Amino acid sequence: MRFADRRLLLALCVVAFAGALLVGRPDDADPIPPTPTGTGTTAAPTPADESAGAPVTVHVAGAVRRPGVYRLAAGRRGQDAIRAAGGATRRADLAALNLAAPLLDGAQVLVPERGTAHAVPSARAAPSAPAPVVHLNSADAAALDALPGVGPATAARILAWRDEHGGFVAVDELLEVPGIGPAKLETLRPLVAVP
Repeated sequence: MRFADRRLLLALCVVAFAGALLVGRPDDADPIPPTPTGTGTTAAPTPADESAGAPVTVHVAGAVRRPGVYRLAAGRRGQDAIRAAGGATRRADLAALNLAAPLLDGAQVLVPERGTAHAVPSARAAPSAPAPVVHLNSADAAALDALPGVGPATAARILAWRDEHGGFVAVDELLEVPGIGPAKLETLRPLVAVP
């Protein structure tokens, strides 16, 4: 083999190696290391309280390298969820997704393969059924605790406020309950009612 042929072969090998490194390396632009949280039950997605920076938990499935359940910072997008799952596979049809869609807590990001039918091309999963409405004047602590962003302590404060004031007249009165601000009220508004 001539010297010029060896140099050309060496140059091609270097270019191929560099290309393989660039294609195979994960994008490390995401400063928040996502952690798989395991599998759980499926629930309707709920908007995250972005003002408090509440993390969102999403299920990434389909044509990704590491499908699973991931916890990401509030305000993240579909592309961030796919990146957290190790990136898309070569067969992924990313054009079928809105990679810029904000993630919802409890949503599933399903990355389809090319050539498969897509039901809903979005990174936001649509709820299968509307959530039942919780009536503020008759709900018990368990029903209030099941609401997004309401834990046992906030449920107890809602019940205490209701007992002290003789019940709620309007949903907006939730703002008077310590721990409930405008962002949380907007999250709760479609899920609660005052009969």
